[in-house]
Amino acid sequence: MFTYQYPHPAVTVDCVVFGLNDRELNVLLIQRDLEPHRGSWALPGGFIKMEEDLGAAARRELEEETSVRDLYLEQLYTFGAPDRDPRERVITVAYMAIVNLIEHPATAATDARNAAWFRADDLPKLAFDHAGILAMAMDRLRAKVRYDPIVFEFLPEKFTLREVQNIYEEILGMTLDKRNFRKKLLSTETLARLDEVEMDVAHRAAYL
Repeated sequence: MFTYQYPHPAVTVDCVVFGLNDRELNVLLIQRDLEPHRGSWALPGGFIKMEEDLGAAARRELEEETSVRDLYLEQLYTFGAPDRDPRERVITVAYMAIVNLIEHPATAATDARNAAWFRADDLPKLAFDHAGILAMAMDRLRAKVRYDPIVFEFLPEKFTLREVQNIYEEILGMTLDKRNFRKKLLSTETLARLDEVEMDVAHRAAYL
């Protein structure tokens, strides 16, 4: 049997999961129940199995640690600093995910003590190099919303234009002109106005 002469680093996947809660951008974190960094908050993730590809590993780890499944997922970047994990040489492939919080409540499982949503601008100290991974994911999200309709992954099937604008403003950190925003959005012809309006609101009901 042929064997490699070089030692093999371990490979993991880590997931930055974004969701919107009460118009605020949130990030899903797990509290580690194992060493190293036991009790610390971290991005959900773990080691890949020999028979699975990277995307399948990311989805499996998300479901095992947080019960979140069936979500938008894209590969972000590979992080391989030699000292990023005190256990051994570990290379991680990071993923960015977006979920609708109404449809994806988080519950802890397997090696996670707890799973919870945190405001993206008010996070606890993160284990390993996860703060750097999260910062890169934020940059990717801000850049991508400018050219890709990725914001609709935050929303249910029916929504108002006001809700869409709120998401853009929260992610970009700026106020957008309402008239110009709606004109540009509707010009893409990706949306269809329904003969339904939002219910149980204090203000004038908007069309869905």
